[in-house]
Amino acid sequence: MVRYLSLDWINALTAEVAASEHMREIADAHTIGVTQVVSDGPEGDVTYHLQVRDGEAAFGAGPADPEDVKMEQDWQTAVSVATGELNAQDAFINGHIRLYGDHQKLLDNQPVFGALDAVFATVKERTTYD
Repeated sequence: MVRYLSLDWINALTAEVAASEHMREIADAHTIGVTQVVSDGPEGDVTYHLQVRDGEAAFGAGPADPEDVKMEQDWQTAVSVATGELNAQDAFINGHIRLYGDHQKLLDNQPVFGALDAVFATVKERTTYD
């Protein structure tokens, strides 16, 4: 088991994204760099990214470069969204997730996030949220 947002969790997702043929296919048609910052977690603040472009999809620790969109949220919000207790759209609307950067680019790249959800599901089976 890996703790949500730990380096082991990030590394597990890094491997799954790299192995995903579907993520590479999506990356042929989409380009986006997304940074996620989660504050006040058990291991402090955590920053990770998703970079999709030119047929390549990469997930890892640290900020996206280049960064098109940045999302910030606290630990409780991140856990609630990841476990399905809170809808991500509701979290945005109610200000629990703060969004910076190119909002339209985020909307235009929704297929990327659909593909990423499938990858998250493979790691979610072995994730703890304590």
